[in-house]
Amino acid sequence: MTLPTVMTEDSLLDGKVQLRQPAEGYRAAIDPVLLAAATPAVAGDVVADLGCGVASASLCLLHRIPEVRLVGLELQPLLGKLGQENAQLNAVEDRLSVHIGDVRAPPASVAAAGFDHVMMNPPYLDPAAARLSQHEVRRIATVEGEAGLAAWMNCALGLLRPRGSLTLIHRADRLDEILARLSGDCGHLTVLPLWPRLGQPAKRIIVQARKGTGAPLRLLPGLALHDESGTYSAAAEAVLRKAEALPL
Repeated sequence: MTLPTVMTEDSLLDGKVQLRQPAEGYRAAIDPVLLAAATPAVAGDVVADLGCGVASASLCLLHRIPEVRLVGLELQPLLGKLGQENAQLNAVEDRLSVHIGDVRAPPASVAAAGFDHVMMNPPYLDPAAARLSQHEVRRIATVEGEAGLAAWMNCALGLLRPRGSLTLIHRADRLDEILARLSGDCGHLTVLPLWPRLGQPAKRIIVQARKGTGAPLRLLPGLALHDESGTYSAAAEAVLRKAEALPL
């Protein structure tokens, strides 16, 4: 594996979260910010961040709710190391720990925890159809490998306590797979479409479910990320810059 050697110092939430990440290859964008905003944690909860990367979603959640504890799981050692460094950079290393491992067999340090919530932004591209990136770190982060979508959701459900929540962000064209896997084990299934602009089809969705409950599925009105001028909408700005919650 050719590892990136140049790092950049970036920020999320309008500078409230500091982030060190590779200059090329995998880089955090808005998905982890939206994911953290949609995770319904409250003070005292313990949250797992599967495929945490450089810990961008974990750091955003900790900024919004400082009294939670985060446990990250990351397959790639480089990204996991950066995630732990970012915890120190943001002075939250007492509440965020990053562990290296595979969702198909999470290490005991993760599997034994019993979580109130799991959030995840798994690889979303089909390797048979995707145009593969030259950057191996990015390719592993974005293209499904041996652990497919079912393996990620099986891991999440296995880590959750009864009535705990799973929140994930994914491609809209994978919604049928997500609902098929969750419907037998979860209730309170909620789908939030993320529209690039009003009137355009959703490319991303946020899905949330509660383990072991029986409430029916809800399809929410959705969030338009940009207005007619191409800038972020006021609703998106509230989440992406002001660190407001995205309640589902």
